[in-house]
Amino acid sequence: MKSLNLNIENIKCHGCANTIRHELSKYPEVKNVKVNPDEGNVSIDYEADEEMKDLFTGKLAKLGYPEKGDKNLKSRVRSYVSCAIGRMK
Repeated sequence: MKSLNLNIENIKCHGCANTIRHELSKYPEVKNVKVNPDEGNVSIDYEADEEMKDLFTGKLAKLGYPEKGDKNLKSRVRSYVSCAIGRMK
């Protein structure tokens, strides 16, 4: 099993965390996703032969949660939508 720890922008609350866990868990390789909104960290445990960081970071960016350092306004707006969806689940 491989583990990947990412520092992510725009994680504000449990709604954001729910969206991230839900969306990343759709990948069959993903076995566990932990999100710490206070720290802005996402930890992903997965089973795969290849490195999947680009896949995961790409998915997170599309949801509005890019890696730290990306100050793209579109990402911030998308994160509010993803947050609201996560709060409803």
